[in-house]
Amino acid sequence: MKVLHTSDWHIGRSLYGRKRYEEFESFLDWLADEIERQEVNALIVAGDIFDTSAPSNRAQELYYRFLYKVAGSQCRHVVVVAGNHDSPSFLNAPKELLKALDVHVIGDGASEPEEEVLVLRDANSEAELIVCAVPYLRDRDIRTAEAGESVEDKDQKLIEGIKAHYRSVGQIALDKRSEAGKDVPIVGTGHLFAAGGKTIDGDGVRELYVGSLAHVGANIFPECFDYLALGHLHVPQLVGGSEVMRYSGSPLPMGFGEASQQKTICIVEFEGKEVNVVTTDIPEFQRLERIKGDWTAISSRIKELAVLDSNAWVEIIYDGGEVIGDLREQIDSATQETSIEVLRVKNNRIVDRILGQVHEEETLDDLNVNDVFERCLAAHSVPHDQREELVRAYQETLSAIYEEDVNAE
Repeated sequence: MKVLHTSDWHIGRSLYGRKRYEEFESFLDWLADEIERQEVNALIVAGDIFDTSAPSNRAQELYYRFLYKVAGSQCRHVVVVAGNHDSPSFLNAPKELLKALDVHVIGDGASEPEEEVLVLRDANSEAELIVCAVPYLRDRDIRTAEAGESVEDKDQKLIEGIKAHYRSVGQIALDKRSEAGKDVPIVGTGHLFAAGGKTIDGDGVRELYVGSLAHVGANIFPECFDYLALGHLHVPQLVGGSEVMRYSGSPLPMGFGEASQQKTICIVEFEGKEVNVVTTDIPEFQRLERIKGDWTAISSRIKELAVLDSNAWVEIIYDGGEVIGDLREQIDSATQETSIEVLRVKNNRIVDRILGQVHEEETLDDLNVNDVFERCLAAHSVPHDQREELVRAYQETLSAIYEEDVNAE
């Protein structure tokens, strides 16, 4: 039994205003071919299929066309779970139709955990894989708010709620394996932030829950899982050093901070009780490059890319000692006769030396939502001893906004 684990496609995401549909299409075409080439039996997508809860028509077209293509291959099963960027109701809407193609969609944490435990069968109707298809668990799915709760109480209830949910699906999976009468592999999924996980600045990974305990430990997952397919973090990595607990990472770099990172998919092969996991490198469909340094270093690298006839999308961060007021004009001149596309220029020297951290040169592209709120607190001279509680209330509000399913009736 061979399983392919991927996650965090974020179809529809743009980069500093640049649409990326051609990249997504190239990746999905490559993935469908790879499923054929590696003779994959089951595909698991561990959340964040789309970048927003209301994906564009083109994003939807790419998604459904890919599922149709995979359904016509030797891959017998597809399991898709929602991430924190996805709309549960949007993903769930065609689930009954998709079942006809052996595509199983779990959009939200089910009130009955048994609905998340899928017994996947071979051509002879024999159980060949059990998947605990746990999606992103929203706050309301796993805890009940009570008046007068402390921050610590909320944190603890979140962790206990996540743990209890996994314990329930794990026990159901064991029961179903017992019913099957043979040692069927059990795969768990999740879309969350495991303790010790690595992120990169600008990758767009959101904090999922408000509170210091939101990064769950590896011990929260049932021991019955033969493999754990996780999503949410964009850097491919192991959890707790375990070869069978992994983030596949995003297939495309979500920002320039990931430009030099090799993207991968995970191939999990079950042979009796043996589990073998290997990673396959994903090709680069659009080169991204971050150029950082003084003007000599920047102009030199632009010339090198021009000689290579590169069509790279570039972010330039100037941090030289000399103040260059017309940096953008010089960059435009240097790239004028090339295929290089400069998507962002950040002149740190102007900001640091001339404006003295007043931030006039910053745009919203330079800041995340927490940075903006911190700027507001500073602008209104809010005392530091009051900021912690205000920041927490702000983060709780953001969390509620992110978790609202705009497509639900």
